[in-house]
Amino acid sequence: MNIEKSFRFPFEDKQWLSKLGLGALITIVPILNFAWSGYLVDIIRNVMNNDAEPLPNWDDLGKQLSEGLILFAASLVYASPILILMCLPLSMMAFSGLISGNSNMEDVARVITGAGSVLFSGLLCIFVLYALALSVIYPAILVMFSREGTFASCFKLQEAFDLISRNAGPFFTAWGLSLVGGLVVSLAIGIVNFTVGLIPCIGWIASLALSLGSGVYIAAVYAHLFGQFGVIVFGNPQLTPVDQSLQEPT
Repeated sequence: MNIEKSFRFPFEDKQWLSKLGLGALITIVPILNFAWSGYLVDIIRNVMNNDAEPLPNWDDLGKQLSEGLILFAASLVYASPILILMCLPLSMMAFSGLISGNSNMEDVARVITGAGSVLFSGLLCIFVLYALALSVIYPAILVMFSREGTFASCFKLQEAFDLISRNAGPFFTAWGLSLVGGLVVSLAIGIVNFTVGLIPCIGWIASLALSLGSGVYIAAVYAHLFGQFGVIVFGNPQLTPVDQSLQEPT
């Protein structure tokens, strides 16, 4: 993997400022911000297709938005087990609040509140582990989606696990670098924002711009790293059109 390339590629595009700048603005517009996920999919495709300038244009916003919505819908499906489970302790604590006003039910309310709190804490730990597992499996799903572009491709978990297990080295290199790179950039921007944020008005605007800009940059690097992973997995980058069926990794 060309790690350095992933971190510098956005700035090699002559239109990087307008492309990422528009992307940053799109991320703060409700509904339209789902197009940013579709944009990242396009980066992965472009890297896998060995395009000289992987940063896509925003000339197919409708397609990017539709693919972003597909990914969001898939995310809801993956999140639904935890969301449903979390409703139980929250309902218990809400119910205890309703009956606590009754002096005859105060002891019962305390018991229900305690049980709900313990259950909530336990489920919260499960939620953290589940979220960590999804953060690992998601890039593989994203690579497969970039090849097929279908809702069903987001749920081919066995194939996703196979991609990771057969190519663990490059996968976890990309995953770890995206994580560490994101933390480093976020820390650096946080320090800068703290400084410029002391300047009224202009400093606040600059802080917002830096935060949005760093966010889209980190995401673009993430997409490029896993685009390279896709090339390693699927071989010839010219064999990666969206409508082509998923091939077995080599």
